[in-house]
Amino acid sequence: MKLHNSFTNQVEEFIPIEKNKVKMYVCGPTVYDNAHLGHARCYITWDVLYRYLKFKGYDVTYCRNVTDVDDKILKKAEIEGKTPEEVSAFWYKKFSESMNALNNLKPDIEPFATKTLGEMISMVKDLINKGFAYETNGDVYFRVKKFPKYGYLSKQPIDKLESGARIEIGEHKEDPLDFALWKKDEKFGYNSPWGIGRPGWHIECSAMSRKFLGKTIDIHAGGADLIFPHHENEIAQSECANGCKFVNYWLHNGFVTINKEKMSKSLGNFLTIDDLLKNYDANTIRFFILTNHYRMPVEFSDEALQAAANGVKRIINAKSTPIDKSLDITQYDEYKEFVEAMDDDLNSSRALAVLFDLTSKANKEIPYAYTLLCKLAETLGFTFDKTELSEDELKERLNTISAELEENFSSMEEIIEKRKKARAEKNWDIADKIRMALDKAGIVLKDSKEGTTWELK
Repeated sequence: MKLHNSFTNQVEEFIPIEKNKVKMYVCGPTVYDNAHLGHARCYITWDVLYRYLKFKGYDVTYCRNVTDVDDKILKKAEIEGKTPEEVSAFWYKKFSESMNALNNLKPDIEPFATKTLGEMISMVKDLINKGFAYETNGDVYFRVKKFPKYGYLSKQPIDKLESGARIEIGEHKEDPLDFALWKKDEKFGYNSPWGIGRPGWHIECSAMSRKFLGKTIDIHAGGADLIFPHHENEIAQSECANGCKFVNYWLHNGFVTINKEKMSKSLGNFLTIDDLLKNYDANTIRFFILTNHYRMPVEFSDEALQAAANGVKRIINAKSTPIDKSLDITQYDEYKEFVEAMDDDLNSSRALAVLFDLTSKANKEIPYAYTLLCKLAETLGFTFDKTELSEDELKERLNTISAELEENFSSMEEIIEKRKKARAEKNWDIADKIRMALDKAGIVLKDSKEGTTWELK
């Protein structure tokens, strides 16, 4: 299996620290607002990596943090007249619901910043004792120039960084490049050896990663927007505090763009996951994201999502046969093609092509195809809840309903019309009988101002 390592800018053979074990850390959300399509792209990408590593037989420990102490949370709390804890608790719940709705697996470990303050303080103390950090007026800063490799991940030479560095009002840095490990905050802070304050954003991930995964980890992943300064700073503080390499493989997903601009809250051009799910199901959003290589930008448009909806329907509505749980899927060429694609730096578009091939074979009733299709699609995080029925399947359901109602129906429209008439005539016995017959056939009716539609349960 090969992965693109952002640190070396090379596609490298993946070799874990411990045989068959993978320690994986992903930067999680700052919980103060709705998650958007950019977040969906990030967390679906690493959900697929997590699933695929497990599919390959690795024992994976996936840690994704929650930043529940931050300037943005404090600002939201002030605007809404709430405590920071109330704001972060509310938006964490919303984030979790969005991730669940996208069929993302829950990480093995999901630590909160406010529950890991002791480890952060301990790491900052280590950095001060080793001369890599200093305290001034209740703030603690990291001495960037004491770490020679600074700028290597982001490929930015130190002189270029210096030209853009500034000291803000109220900061007492030795050097404009130095970044905060601990910030004085007497209003919303916590006790520390340097007075009441709160952690800098970067130290949170370093401390949580060290606590739950160890000093050196296999994979650290996140969006490309985190490369600088967040991940650059993580490397500096972690390697100086721990005295060893921090991460073996740095992985970054590309942006989601609208009109060639990065989707972000600061630009105000973002679409929330909740809004997207009103028009497109989770499979469609996942398909849209996986059609593109994870490192490339993805241009959002309704046309692209509609094309994804059509593509995913083909796969989900493949002619089903009973799943053969004893099937050795590794013996088939399609399995090997899928693994070859995913081993090539998670080439998900090639992997989707294998699913389309299996869909065609399943529709031709080739015996192994549907079982293999389901297992490989599940590895990419798709759920096989049918959205449409084939002619034969619809006919079978209509026969079930006809038998229950002791009347022949040739279409769902006829049944809907019969129910409409029964309700208009207040013949509730017949209306209820129709509802129960539909329920037995696995179909539910939905009434709206535009009329009545049906869908599978």
